[in-house]
Amino acid sequence: MILEGIAEAQEAGARLERCCEVVGLNVRTIQRWRGSGDGGGEDGRRGPLTKPGNALTPAERTEILAVLTSQEFAGDSPNQIVPKLADMGIYRCSEVTMYRILREERMLAHREAAKPRSNRRPDEHRATGPNQVWAWDITYLRSPITGKYFYLYVILDVWSRYIVGWRVEESENSELAAELLHQTCRRLGLDPAGLVLHSDNGSPMRGSTMLATMQRLGVVASFSRPSVSDDNAYAEALFRTCKYRPGYPRDAFESVDAARAWVADFVGWYNDEHQHSGIRYVTPSDRHHGRETAILAHRKRVYAEAKARRPDRWTGATRNWTPISTVTLNPSTYRTINTSEARKRQAA
Repeated sequence: MILEGIAEAQEAGARLERCCEVVGLNVRTIQRWRGSGDGGGEDGRRGPLTKPGNALTPAERTEILAVLTSQEFAGDSPNQIVPKLADMGIYRCSEVTMYRILREERMLAHREAAKPRSNRRPDEHRATGPNQVWAWDITYLRSPITGKYFYLYVILDVWSRYIVGWRVEESENSELAAELLHQTCRRLGLDPAGLVLHSDNGSPMRGSTMLATMQRLGVVASFSRPSVSDDNAYAEALFRTCKYRPGYPRDAFESVDAARAWVADFVGWYNDEHQHSGIRYVTPSDRHHGRETAILAHRKRVYAEAKARRPDRWTGATRNWTPISTVTLNPSTYRTINTSEARKRQAA
């Protein structure tokens, strides 16, 4: 059938060289088959007629398979098994041969429950008011000494975007974070039982002192997936706003006291003056302390009156000034295609 197919292709205008390239044969091979008269149109390639002399015997193959599936090596890959056997003074076969045997036996996968841990999405947390879900993180602030940094600790209310607690220190550790959490709750007169506190997976976040403090206060711990900054988008967006704020030192802070003074000014601006795009352009302070409803209601009246005066300038409804009732941290379902960018825009 090969010769007949090539002949039909040539009659249709195809070149012999191209036909041979498609079927994986040399032009001289086709010419030889045609000249012999016994090609019959079948593939004349026969392959090896004898078994390689160095092939594994059935007994050797069984023995290797037993090693691969043994309790000692079931969780290892061939590239781990080979050196371990060598340390034991044992050689069975090459690493490539082990892979081939596993592939032929349809066992080229994890052969026990020791699969790599899958990092599932963090649990969804919904906030319908202040002090229900907080997010916190630490960011670097450059110091005058190369390689040395100051550290900004921030706790943010996810629902209102209000910075409820912060501090700047010369080191980052779990003890300082735990102290900030405890001081923030005490200063606000807040019973934190049931409060969700979300963070990434840094060592200060999972340190024993911080976890013990959270457990003692009844705070619910929530953590991002490793190396997934979007899981803590609200804190990350806050740090971006901080470091792109006019007046932020482009070189370094002269001292830790200078850093604290600058951050204090930033927090005052952010909480009390910054009209946040994610909460209908009211300030975090107005939303956190219940002034948001009156502000948005006033804006709604202004727009309604403007439309009544000149309805010809409006093609649809007025701008939406309805308060955002619920804010979801790490939602389990997404309504937008580009979820990462959408969440960052919301948090900004």
